Amino acid sequence: MNGYSQRKSAIARFGSLFSFISLFFCANLPVQAQQADFAACLDRLQPEAQKAGISGQAFRQFTSDIVPDMSILEKLDYQPEFKQPIWDYMAALVDEQRIQEGKQNLSLHKHTLSRIQEKYGVDPATVVAVWGVESNFGQTFGKYPLTQALGTLSCYGRRQAFFQKEFFATLRILQSGDIAPERLVGSWAGAFGHTQFMPTTFERLAVDFDGDGQRDLMDNTEDALASTANYLSKNGWRSGQPWGFEVKLPDNLSIAGEGRKKKRSIQTWISKGLTDINGKALDTRVPTSMQAGLLTPAGAKGPAFLVFKNFDVIYSYNAAESYAL
Repeated sequence: MNGYSQRKSAIARFGSLFSFISLFFCANLPVQAQQADFAACLDRLQPEAQKAGISGQAFRQFTSDIVPDMSILEKLDYQPEFKQPIWDYMAALVDEQRIQEGKQNLSLHKHTLSRIQEKYGVDPATVVAVWGVESNFGQTFGKYPLTQALGTLSCYGRRQAFFQKEFFATLRILQSGDIAPERLVGSWAGAFGHTQFMPTTFERLAVDFDGDGQRDLMDNTEDALASTANYLSKNGWRSGQPWGFEVKLPDNLSIAGEGRKKKRSIQTWISKGLTDINGKALDTRVPTSMQAGLLTPAGAKGPAFLVFKNFDVIYSYNAAESYAL
């Protein structure tokens, strides 16, 4: 390591240590001092909030009674889709009960889902699958008031600039009246509603599908499912195409360098000896001109998948291949 690299490394370690010490100090302040420190941070944020379209009255109204929740900071560095072995993660999200509930919801919301597919081009099964994974079909929204969670993350921990944007978006949502303050609860990181939109995503892509004048992802299933389809559509969903399918690899195939981003034509994969999992030719499933990447989440000896553009669209909802699978 050269002298510059050593200095750079030392600075980085010092910065990380300083951040940890500062965070530890703030987390262990007496409650009264901690609240005073948080109030001072909110005061510093108010001018930026005003520039972001939040009136002084709205800012005071929606932040006057919030206190920091320092327990949230422990969750910043733990996300199961990146920490758990892939099959453990998937088994926790998709079991027989969830599959059966998904089928029931496909039937229960058949008319709404049909209208959504007609407008946005996304099939009902995909919309309901996102719903099931994100909130267990509206049974688990999260318990954190968004103003408290995102206010805390705007003042403490890493990625404060990112969370400040989400905090300001939350305040704009409340200011607009789309969702009542007491209903705006969600995950510790700020995702909320049936399909767990972040506040800035809500502002961009939530829709008022039932025409009642509000975009409500908390208590309005039609709005939530249509907003999800709109998200997928705007991110490039290709109607009538699969997300992917499981394949069988020849024994001598090298998977080095292959992945979701490195797409090849189906004709190329045929020439390399791939078939579908049942041994049938790939061109019986999709046109030979379609582009697909080879995904082997457990290595060459585990299950393998050819994944298409629609897999990337689902990946954009939560940037983890285990989630998308």
